[in-house]
Amino acid sequence: MTKRVMIQSVISDGMKSVFDGRDDIECERFTELSEDNIRQHIGNYDAVILGIAPFTARIIEMAEKLKIASRIGVGYDSVDVAALSKAGIPLAIAGTANSVTVAEHALLFMLALAKRARVYDRETRAGNWGIRFELPAYDLAGRTVLILGFGRIGRRLVNRCVAMEMKVLVHDPYVIQDGITTAGATPVRDWRSLLGEVDFLSVNCPKTPETDGMVGAAELAAMPETGFVVNTARGGIIDEDALYQALKAEVIAGAAIDPFVVEPATPDNPLFELDNILVSPHSAGVTQESIFRMGRWAAQNVVDCFDGRLDPAIVINREVLD
Repeated sequence: MTKRVMIQSVISDGMKSVFDGRDDIECERFTELSEDNIRQHIGNYDAVILGIAPFTARIIEMAEKLKIASRIGVGYDSVDVAALSKAGIPLAIAGTANSVTVAEHALLFMLALAKRARVYDRETRAGNWGIRFELPAYDLAGRTVLILGFGRIGRRLVNRCVAMEMKVLVHDPYVIQDGITTAGATPVRDWRSLLGEVDFLSVNCPKTPETDGMVGAAELAAMPETGFVVNTARGGIIDEDALYQALKAEVIAGAAIDPFVVEPATPDNPLFELDNILVSPHSAGVTQESIFRMGRWAAQNVVDCFDGRLDPAIVINREVLD
């Protein structure tokens, strides 16, 4: 019997590389992604590949045939995992498909902040060559970075920061601390007590009730005035209002933000008024290579589920596999 897959994104070449060899699978791109519309049709599908649209309990209660929800990427804060688990449906993610990509973007942000890339570009175009002495750049070498999270992305960022000859601190209480040490970094428990020593604070952890707003006004105030903050994880882990106030008052020197609380971020976002912040359109995990890898991985998860060989390592709610 043919199995139907709802795809809530463009059907990428990576997906095609997996699905084109299967005549028992029918893929359908779904473009009208309102909750009511998805809810009306989800009962007809055996699998869904999720993009950024919320996958809610109201939708899941109608997913009578659904055997797997496969996420493009690794974030799943828009998915009601508890409702999936209650329904016995595994949620699979794209493993390490964009881990290198996001780690590179975080390093790009750090380099751009340290080297004054935005200001130097603007002032050079205006003929102000004196800016190099008026506002000197920094070396990353010898600087201290505190990375919050040692998961698929965080550990790759550690490797890159170590290669840049930085002093690397890592906070992640959910991993074996020896792994952090082996990577050339120093594990820390009370990360807030060390903020006064940090040149860069990089957020690379998932968004959970525990991490939501974990970098707020108090944390930003504890950093040196020369400190920089980077977020390539999820909007809201750094309190946007507190960040705006800290940047405006020059409590810290600058920030670089890829994800936002409200996406797409609107032009009236107060952060866009500021000159000491770099922004990107939640693109840290998006390159030509990663788009292919994420699509291929998301499709492979679906096929593996249908074939009874889904890898538990990439399933978020592994208890449903039991």
